Amino acid sequence: MAGTPALEIRDLHAWYGESHVLHGVDMVVQPGEVVTLLGRNGAGRTSTLRAILGLTGSRKGHILINGVETIGMPTHRIAHQGVGYCPEERGIFASLSAEENLLLPPALKGAGQGMSVAEIYEMFPNLEERRHSPGTRLSGGEQQMLAVARILRTGARLLLLDEISEGLAPVIVQALARMIHTLRAKGYTIVMVEQNFRFAAPLADRFYVMEHGRIVEAFGAKELDSKMPVLGELLGV
Repeated sequence: MAGTPALEIRDLHAWYGESHVLHGVDMVVQPGEVVTLLGRNGAGRTSTLRAILGLTGSRKGHILINGVETIGMPTHRIAHQGVGYCPEERGIFASLSAEENLLLPPALKGAGQGMSVAEIYEMFPNLEERRHSPGTRLSGGEQQMLAVARILRTGARLLLLDEISEGLAPVIVQALARMIHTLRAKGYTIVMVEQNFRFAAPLADRFYVMEHGRIVEAFGAKELDSKMPVLGELLGV
């Protein structure tokens, strides 16, 4: 018998003001999985991540995190279920050093033990070297590493990562791929929104494809080759 999913979404609808952006999304993510949301810009992928945390204007349906219904919870209570969100804009504070940015968020009550600063610096040696630098003086890749590292320190075990490879040099993208492998090996559950198919394809255990606020395809990594013609039509890959 399968265990409790880390994330289960059923018939999720979400709105920004009068705009209906999600139209009955269904998806399941098991503990320790890496799942990628694919789709063209405007398909509803980022809105799905934001809806999980209650950051859309309104929502209805069911969102269960480790079996706990969260659809009626405010964002801070959802986060305390062990959820960490890395938005596309990263949210690095210019007036704080890299290490001050890292230490800023408090540990999540009820979540697991977060990574220590020493463990984070072992995973991200660049951040240790730049720990005294102002946050926005870091390179784009270092800022992205800092944004993810900040979540890991809080104790979150379900990570929502939005376009973490966007606009970064290939060497940094490779480092982020190694990070995803390491986190999976440590038992983290990861939901990624990615435009960079070449980055996402070798990392994910399963894929969901979105179009017009709906899931239109769902398949495992073993089916990826057979799904390429469909993905070519839906994504232009």
